[in-house]
Amino acid sequence: MPIPFSGGCRCGAVRYEVSAEPMAAYLCHCRGCQYESAGGPSVVVMVPRAAFKLSGAPKGHTTMSDSGHPSTRRFCSECGTPVFGEPSVAPDIVMLRAGAMDDPSWIRPAATIWVSQAQPWAPIARDLPRYDGNPPL
Repeated sequence: MPIPFSGGCRCGAVRYEVSAEPMAAYLCHCRGCQYESAGGPSVVVMVPRAAFKLSGAPKGHTTMSDSGHPSTRRFCSECGTPVFGEPSVAPDIVMLRAGAMDDPSWIRPAATIWVSQAQPWAPIARDLPRYDGNPPL
């Protein structure tokens, strides 16, 4: 995996660089990720906030997450690309959206999460551990 790695929105108005290895990566089927991905799961990559450097001014939308805690999803106000999330329950973590990475080919999800909310037609990765909600910490 390349360190540092970078990403941003499609139009380039929001960019970031991460200077540490990711803590974990997941395929998430929660309802919020379904809205964000236009139906299927999102690939989310957890990184330490201290290693996350942002440029640009993404918009945010805060909702109550399925785990019962506020969560803010950040996206480009120009092109609408989902870029990252900020879970209030873990303020030291940023949840990157793999689709906004410059090169997401190296990501290896550790598990499939929120399978309990997956759509009946959604493919579920059979070779990964599955959790009905968040994975155990």
